[in-house]
Amino acid sequence: MYLVTGVAGFIGSSIARTLLDRGEAVRGVDNLSTGRRENLLGLEKMDFLEGDLREAEVCRRACDGIEIIFHEAAVASVPRSVKDPFASHDSNVSGTVRLLIAARDARVKRLVYAGSSSAYGNTPTLPKHEQMVANPISPYAASKLAAEYYLSSFYQVYGLESVTLRYFNVFGPHQDPNSVYSAVLAKFIQTMLEEKQPTIYGDGEQSRDFTFITNVVHGNLLAATAPAEKVAGRVFNVATGKRQTLNETYRILQRLTGYRGAANYEAEREGDVKHSLAEISAARAAFGYEPQVDFEAGLTKTVEWYRSAATQAAVQRR
Repeated sequence: MYLVTGVAGFIGSSIARTLLDRGEAVRGVDNLSTGRRENLLGLEKMDFLEGDLREAEVCRRACDGIEIIFHEAAVASVPRSVKDPFASHDSNVSGTVRLLIAARDARVKRLVYAGSSSAYGNTPTLPKHEQMVANPISPYAASKLAAEYYLSSFYQVYGLESVTLRYFNVFGPHQDPNSVYSAVLAKFIQTMLEEKQPTIYGDGEQSRDFTFITNVVHGNLLAATAPAEKVAGRVFNVATGKRQTLNETYRILQRLTGYRGAANYEAEREGDVKHSLAEISAARAAFGYEPQVDFEAGLTKTVEWYRSAATQAAVQRR
């Protein structure tokens, strides 16, 4: 049986949906602080547990009878961590340690962890590779990196197989565009479809290895079943190995959404990384990872999904 933490979130619900489509037994846990109930639609066959991973009993119940954990739960926002660093630490570190203790006690075989490319910081070296010295520049990045170290220690001390996948700017259907902390592509697409002016922080020449959700789910499923001698205790990038600037991305989205206005440019945000680009050869060698969907194809699918969701919402309001 599989456990997906943060199952009401964008990535967690996507993993759970794929597992259920394969006929797997799935349990999901979420405290619904940032996850959305609408992301649970279609996951009715899943055993859902509403609860907070910072509570030992919730973790114990979540891990009972579980073989593989996909740990996606987190307060996943750089700006939010800058505003409230303790909340990021408490959720991302304390919650992870609670989960690891329960997983150890339940004799879970493997935990696949949603790491973050923010661990690399603003080092000028591109592409980012797993042997680089970590250099987190935000409380969020520091909390995600601290959890990585806890995973490694639990593997070394207790034999709990752990695999960290450092995600690079994941996007796709079901991502929440409405929060002030929403990921940039979700916010861009929603805003442009509504014929409103989107905001770019900085000059727009910052670049990202934008990774479509299908690639991330694919990487997780491969990492869950790869031989332990190839993955246990290790860290891997999961991305595309290509990058686009925000200005380039904005121009593509203009074409896909039909929005013709100019973007609003404002000052850079504290803690934001200037450039990100992944080296993905380690994941390719260890568990055969290859991106399944390229950037523009992923953008097209995402815009179509948001456009359809907006149409359905308008019909329901009538």
